[in-house]
Amino acid sequence: MKCRFGPDGVHFFDRSSGLNVLVDEVTVPEERWSPAPRQVSIALTNACDLACAYCYAPKHHARLSPDRLRAWITELDAAGTLGVGFGGGEPTLYRHLAEVCAFAADQTRMAVTMTTHGHRWDADLIERLRGAVHFVRISVDGVEATYERLRRRSFDALCDRLDLISQAFPIGLNCVVNEDTIDQLTQVAELASAHAASELLLLPEKATSARPGAAPEVVSALRTWVLAYAGPVPLAVSAGEASGLPTAVALPKEVGLRSYAHIDATGSARTTSYSTIREPVTEDGVLAAFDRLAVRGAA
Repeated sequence: MKCRFGPDGVHFFDRSSGLNVLVDEVTVPEERWSPAPRQVSIALTNACDLACAYCYAPKHHARLSPDRLRAWITELDAAGTLGVGFGGGEPTLYRHLAEVCAFAADQTRMAVTMTTHGHRWDADLIERLRGAVHFVRISVDGVEATYERLRRRSFDALCDRLDLISQAFPIGLNCVVNEDTIDQLTQVAELASAHAASELLLLPEKATSARPGAAPEVVSALRTWVLAYAGPVPLAVSAGEASGLPTAVALPKEVGLRSYAHIDATGSARTTSYSTIREPVTEDGVLAAFDRLAVRGAA
């Protein structure tokens, strides 16, 4: 198990089982707190072969070099990060994906996760990632005709990919919640249950230059649905969207950049993947970039 020190105590994490154990009876001096965020997401590339209208990911060409990634991954592991999540864009379009995941799995004790639309997965990719990825999140916005209208891909083909991926990896489903999908959350939850998903992550649509984001009535309906939900798949909600929802906060003192950070495909650190404030990761490393980002946020 990997050990992390923080303001809430001593945190033990096993990436294979997902088991977390917090020893909160122990008071850890601040100078011993792990300096890295608990979780870090990394956009490997901005490339994506879908064109979802509500996507807030950057559309300009960018991708990270495997050499930079290996250096950052090593630094984060040594500084106490428990998990690194690869995304994009679409991470399966990144040609170094398998080697980067294998490096993270073999050379660190961090959990390796991935967020994907799922349509490029086949038996060959699964074999190349087997043992190198501990959890796969598949984006599923609505079901059947709604999914096909929003994602412009076959829903039946998605279900085939879910069958394939879930047989090889623990999975979770992500769902953007907006006026198109709010009435289909029960069906999405049933789909998650049918594929033995470990989690259903609900993501109220974020505003972009072209769209206003989830309307107040959609957010209100989401809260109503969550409060009435009685399904077997655990729910999660994106950070900052939990107001009014019955959430469990296991590490209440580990917030902000101590909890989570994002690195985009240009190599810039952000507090979240949709934040507009960026701090380039330079030769002094990723932790130094997070420190500069924290100073900018406090200014």
